[in-house]
Amino acid sequence: MAYGKDIYQVALGILNDRRMREDEAADERRRAFYAMYPRAHEIERQLAATAIAAAKAVLNGSDTVTELTRLKEKNLSLQQELNQMLRQAGLEQDYLNPHYQCKKCGDTGYVDGRMCSCLRDLLRKTAYQRLNEMTPLSLCSFEEFSLEHYPEVPQNEGEIAPKKQMENIFHFCRTYARDFSLKSPSLILQGGTGLGKTHLSLAIAREAVGKGFGVIYLSAQNMATSLERERFGRAEEDEDTNALLLGCDLLLLDDLGTEFSTSFIDAAIYNIVNTRLMAGRPTIISTNLSLYELQKRYSERFVSRIIGSYVRLTFLGKDVRQQKRMKRG
Repeated sequence: MAYGKDIYQVALGILNDRRMREDEAADERRRAFYAMYPRAHEIERQLAATAIAAAKAVLNGSDTVTELTRLKEKNLSLQQELNQMLRQAGLEQDYLNPHYQCKKCGDTGYVDGRMCSCLRDLLRKTAYQRLNEMTPLSLCSFEEFSLEHYPEVPQNEGEIAPKKQMENIFHFCRTYARDFSLKSPSLILQGGTGLGKTHLSLAIAREAVGKGFGVIYLSAQNMATSLERERFGRAEEDEDTNALLLGCDLLLLDDLGTEFSTSFIDAAIYNIVNTRLMAGRPTIISTNLSLYELQKRYSERFVSRIIGSYVRLTFLGKDVRQQKRMKRG
């Protein structure tokens, strides 16, 4: 997956900060230990000297085996003496060494010239964060979702009351978030403006993020803008929104149908939906459009994929945001 230079700089900066902090912490531990055990400091100097002597023996080539054997025995004796001091102090043998978060690369980001998994994870998380910067994720939770604004009487004879429908949807979404995994089904949230589709989808996302999943939220319009910008070369170098949308654990595509429609964007949306389905990656779509309106806007093939593979949640009621504004007024 391609990332912009700024993404690399942020991720590598995080690793560098981690490494510097741990190096400083290790230096502080050594200073405190040496103050208590001055002999330990002398041992460390002698260990460093044996390493230099070993390198010189190899370069000189005179009776190398005998000299290396002697230096190895001396090194082992010094290390045993140091370990004995650490045990007396009730400390682990690696106490004086830096304790880097990543044991594989030592927080450098690379192992034998290859990118470490810790750097790949940081790049991914940083890229997600950039795409989610304008998301009101922190403002939406299940605890803050209220059912008081939904009518208790059916809108039409024979229909379920909006409040009862929304109770069912609320409990479904909460269970979905609690049990979320990469095997969770994709959802499409349909209904009029201001009925809580975005709120509940973001509440799910908040729970998924808390479990460590990589989540991306984008409005359909912002997604279309990003894809168009990259298509015409106006994006930052190596920026690849499409790859991020296809690769994230959970994609939230909000307000589908509000984006400016072009053949390129319509094809891109279908590709994202279809590819994620084929890869088994869950997607949550929210839209004000009915299935008939979606078919008119996009294609029968697109709607067929939604009907056949998504769990549909139909939101009922009157615009909650408008009701709140009227009460405040």
